Amino acid sequence: MSPRANGESKRINVQVPADLEAVYANFCLITHSASEIIVDFARLLPNSTNAKVYSRVVMTPMNAKLLLRALNENLEKFEDQFGEIRLTDQSNSFGEGRPLGF
Repeated sequence: MSPRANGESKRINVQVPADLEAVYANFCLITHSASEIIVDFARLLPNSTNAKVYSRVVMTPMNAKLLLRALNENLEKFEDQFGEIRLTDQSNSFGEGRPLGF
């Protein structure tokens, strides 16, 4: 539910098409202008120098910040249930010092 100015909650009906395909991404490019944040989700295979973008999401800076907050809240809930997600030096690269992009 989303909050309203008067403190009440409004229920939002989200429709997901039956034929919607999920997109896997392990590489992300994030750019911005004064009015938009652009997030390109891509796949990069180990030992490859080419990443292919499969999805682009454009949002306002405010919505990007709200997304960041929602991701943080959900990661906290995930770690409460399944344990801490540990990042190692290798978690942020495909080897040879190349970053994942996240």
